[in-house]
Amino acid sequence: MGVVKGVEKIRISISRPSSKMKVWMVRATTSVLLWTCLVQLTTIGEMWGPRVLKGWPSQSVSAALQENVPSLPARVLPPKRVYKNNGYLMVSCNGGLNQMRAAICDMVAIARYLNVTLIVPELDKTSFWADPSEFQDIFDVEHFITSLRDEVRVLKELPSRLKQRVELGMTYTMPPVSWSDISYYYNQILPLIQKYKVVHLNKTDARLANNHQPLELQKLRCRVNFIALRFTTQIEELGKRVIRLLRQNGPFLVLHLRYEMDMLAFSGCTQGCNDEEVEELTRMRYAYPWWKEKIINSDLKRKDGLCPLTPEETALTLRALDIDPNMQIYVAAGEIYGGDRRMASLAASYPKLVRKETLLEPSDLKYFQNHSSQMAALDYLVALESDIFVPTYDGNMAKVVEGHRRFLGFKKTILLDRRLLVDLIDRYTNGSLTWDEFSSYVKESHSDRMGGPTKRSVILDRPKEEDYFYSNPEECLQSSEDPLSST
Repeated sequence: MGVVKGVEKIRISISRPSSKMKVWMVRATTSVLLWTCLVQLTTIGEMWGPRVLKGWPSQSVSAALQENVPSLPARVLPPKRVYKNNGYLMVSCNGGLNQMRAAICDMVAIARYLNVTLIVPELDKTSFWADPSEFQDIFDVEHFITSLRDEVRVLKELPSRLKQRVELGMTYTMPPVSWSDISYYYNQILPLIQKYKVVHLNKTDARLANNHQPLELQKLRCRVNFIALRFTTQIEELGKRVIRLLRQNGPFLVLHLRYEMDMLAFSGCTQGCNDEEVEELTRMRYAYPWWKEKIINSDLKRKDGLCPLTPEETALTLRALDIDPNMQIYVAAGEIYGGDRRMASLAASYPKLVRKETLLEPSDLKYFQNHSSQMAALDYLVALESDIFVPTYDGNMAKVVEGHRRFLGFKKTILLDRRLLVDLIDRYTNGSLTWDEFSSYVKESHSDRMGGPTKRSVILDRPKEEDYFYSNPEECLQSSEDPLSST
């Protein structure tokens, strides 16, 4: 028994220290783990400055962050304009980018003066270019809505109850009368909106008169054009990159060379084309039933100044105007009809001939392919920033860019007198004028056609023949601190 008790005492004496030892080891291990985690979290806190464990970041971290991240002022939105809503206006624009751009400006002004809510405009997807782009694919839609909130309420879509009515065809659709003044919209369109709650206007190009409109309306058209219609970030950033690449090599001229196949087929202008090309262009003109003019005398139309200059005529004109042969020429256009053969004389005279496709990688443009309006938007941005802008035809882009450059400080824009030029070119090429005589006449006749301040022409009862509002928005070009203010 004594031996058994002795053994038991030994077991107890051994087991007690062992239990204490286990507890001590667990506690020690836990402490080490906790301490390790604490050290790691503290290190992370010093690197990233979170408010976990340490509160506010150290002064050194704050200073580094302030150096690397510039502080941006909070965006101040204009106050909402409060008005009794007379209904909703939907619009479907037609044409290319700049035709639609001008229409959007008109429709915003009309919505404002009718006290209605405007739905974000629908862009043309059925024109020759078949561009599937939506408004938000080209323009910054949030900026468009918020920047105009002190003038007009703009929604991305109709309220659900009205949207259902439109989907069921319970709406009123019509094209407004071209070149109408604001009284037409008060007297004819507003009663329809009040009756139907929603009116859908289609074919919105050139629907508001150029002249004799209230000053506030004219300035609002400009505000939409120059401030509210900002391109998307992707388009803006890519445009800036093209401009940087050009600026690295000095000044540059943007040549809006309207010599694409569709332009020639539509206008019937075939100067310099061979017989096969003339036939191809004619077939194309007859293929589009909405191109109403079919039988066209190209020679007569050219002599009347109604044809875009050919690449060959353009080269002679630029040389006659003493444009430096070393200047970069950025061609803002689609594919030139006739390709390298037709561009040869221009490339020989101006070897620094570039396009967005030659300045950028294919990967930069892959998301813009088959989206003609987005490609045109890139050219628009580059044209605005160029040292000289030269359009060879007075289409919508030429007109809208001309007006925008006037707004930016009357930047040099050479407005070619095509009727005079083709006569001078023909006389030079047949030998009746020397080069010096030709060049002298060209320079003299264009000395006052450089995009400077001028009065917009008014032709009563012939609005199509008078100067376009968007090419010379003179009401917005007055010398004042705020050219777009309505006071």
